[in-house]
Amino acid sequence: MELPTIERLSAGAGGRFRAIRLRSLRDAPDAFATTYEEAAAWPPDSWDRQLEQFPTFVASADGVDLGAVRGALHDGSATTGYLISMWVAPDARRLGIGSALLDAVITWARTQGLRRLLLDVSAENTPAIAFYAGKGFTPTGEVGTLPPPRQHIHEIQLGLTL
Repeated sequence: MELPTIERLSAGAGGRFRAIRLRSLRDAPDAFATTYEEAAAWPPDSWDRQLEQFPTFVASADGVDLGAVRGALHDGSATTGYLISMWVAPDARRLGIGSALLDAVITWARTQGLRRLLLDVSAENTPAIAFYAGKGFTPTGEVGTLPPPRQHIHEIQLGLTL
């Protein structure tokens, strides 16, 4: 496999983003607030709107998309952002792709003048928690759950000072 490249998707790449997102929701349904069924029903133009609203970075190699990460600005704080979703294909995990994607969203956050990046992760997803901890994220003390029908899944919030 060639070295993966990281690129930011722009409007017009909604179909590509949709394919990646649906793969992620099938692979890890309990890692995201949105269900596969919900996302699959969204109209095509909603995918391009998401790319306009949320910076979305994709890792690819040999013409295959291997993962994605998205960022968002915080609604209530001009100095805080969110990592709102991250996924790496199962056969591409532990190859440094997640780290490269996370670095891309951290760089984006810094270019926005943000001083803190937050994310929510399932309390049961110990590999993801360890990965984020290795990149400097620490628990904020905030806890929550996914929306129905997966409200039984508890999430913890992690934060990184930029």
